Amino acid sequence: MSPIIEINDPAFNGPNTIVIDARGGQDSYQRYLSGHLKNAVYADLDKHLAAKVTDASIGGRHPLPPINDFAALLGNWGINPESHVIVYDDKSAAMSAARLWWMLKAIGHKNVRVLNGGLKAATDAGISLSTELYNPTPVKPYQVTGNYAGTVDIEEAGKVAQSNEKVVIDVRETPRYLGQTEPIDLIAGHIPGAINLPYISNMDASGKYLLPDALRKAYDEAINGIPYDQVIVHCGSGVTACHTLLGMAYAGIEGPKLYVGSWSEWSRRDLPIATNEL
Repeated sequence: MSPIIEINDPAFNGPNTIVIDARGGQDSYQRYLSGHLKNAVYADLDKHLAAKVTDASIGGRHPLPPINDFAALLGNWGINPESHVIVYDDKSAAMSAARLWWMLKAIGHKNVRVLNGGLKAATDAGISLSTELYNPTPVKPYQVTGNYAGTVDIEEAGKVAQSNEKVVIDVRETPRYLGQTEPIDLIAGHIPGAINLPYISNMDASGKYLLPDALRKAYDEAINGIPYDQVIVHCGSGVTACHTLLGMAYAGIEGPKLYVGSWSEWSRRDLPIATNEL
């Protein structure tokens, strides 16, 4: 099953479908109330998809929430292992929605997809939005074992970036990667040895993902023959990287890992910083 779903897919009306509106930003709840898909559960990037930050140098600006907290949250949203989860946000090709997709995949949930084009795809299709808060029927906490799969820590990310047999992909905008500007974190630049493949290159002019073959071609060219299970993806805080991980999954690629702490952690650790382009 494709991890991407189009707005006209009948699965939206399936009997075991849970739709999640996953938005980021301080005004995300107000934006949700101003218009969302009918019966969509509200999810907030900072409140629900990340732990509270006490020190960004340990885990970055969006560290993963404790696994049991996430399991309880999924139960409150009515999600069990059999649920078909459809996630979207109000970014054109999914940002925080991709983060929730990744989190669900990382705990072993099988049936989760992201709406291609986000909320705009729905409004462009003429679908009426709801302004009513939807309260799902809770179920027991999601049964999880272990922790989130497919992550690496700061030490591994640094080692991989220096390896000729492995690669770290930085998906931030090229000016941030090159150290020309840094609008969010304290220091500009990138992890020495990391390559740059901006997340925006995943999308077409309408803000939707490129077709799988085009995505696969771009990823293959970027990593130059390195096996995908030797690839690490990161960004500023472990959110936008999930956009590329979702694109990779859409292209049929398995194995890449996420460095959750990303640049927001690395840049606060007094570690080497590069500004050159590979």
